[in-house]
Amino acid sequence: MSSQVIFGQLVVGLINGSFYALLSLGFAIIVGLLGIINVAQGTFYMLGAFGSWMLLNYLGIGYWPALVLSPLGAALLGMLLEKTLISRVYHLDHIYGLLLTYGLMMFIMGAFIYFYATAGRPYPVPEELRGGYDLGFMFLPKYRAWVVLMAVVFCFGTWYAIEKTAIGRTLRAATENPQLTRAFGINVPALLTFGFGVGVALAGFAGVMAAPIYSVSPLMGGDLVIVIFAVVVVGGMGSILGSIVTAFSLGLLEGLAKVVYPQGSNMVIFVIMLVVLLVKPAGLFGHEK
Repeated sequence: MSSQVIFGQLVVGLINGSFYALLSLGFAIIVGLLGIINVAQGTFYMLGAFGSWMLLNYLGIGYWPALVLSPLGAALLGMLLEKTLISRVYHLDHIYGLLLTYGLMMFIMGAFIYFYATAGRPYPVPEELRGGYDLGFMFLPKYRAWVVLMAVVFCFGTWYAIEKTAIGRTLRAATENPQLTRAFGINVPALLTFGFGVGVALAGFAGVMAAPIYSVSPLMGGDLVIVIFAVVVVGGMGSILGSIVTAFSLGLLEGLAKVVYPQGSNMVIFVIMLVVLLVKPAGLFGHEK
């Protein structure tokens, strides 16, 4: 087997890992800060992609403004849903949050299927990112390189903001000890809503970047929910760094598996999840309670 095929599949795995990382990072933020298992995370990914498609086809707004506007729109919708519906189940068992977000996923997906059917819609690669680089051993499309670079920057930038900055410390404090945080005059519900919006915005941002690679379809985020959940479980439920590292690693392993054993490549993530749960149930970066 040629080196071009191997490196090509590894790039594909890295691309998939980039989307896994952004989605699972947002999922981990929502689980870690709010305790909500957001099954609708893949739906916000779809909304990000559809938002960019609508901006282009209805308003003539291209890719670069859509990178800001579409995730912002997804975040505003997410914060509205959090304020009106999701916040009502914070103090209940986790299963209620899971069922609620599952219902939201089915409702939003069903509405888009009703209006747009299930056929995929193309979204053009921006002119500045067309073409690629000849690396000698393989050809690397510019847009693929851009996706990986942006995913790494946003993932580790978000991790740094939450773990190393004042706003991140305040967010964690609002989750771990809301009564004490309120005593300092901090609006805890607003912080939780903001945290949910950040998690949703990451999914919307991933959707915009995915639009030129995959067809924009109401079904594009449905299958990713299971993969995202597996990534978060392997990395450690609620662990932000664990989700990032695990997502990129599993993406590369998935790409390598397509070279070695293509028929089983889709099962690699779940086999690893099974092994991790048997050996370290809290996940690679999680902590036993």
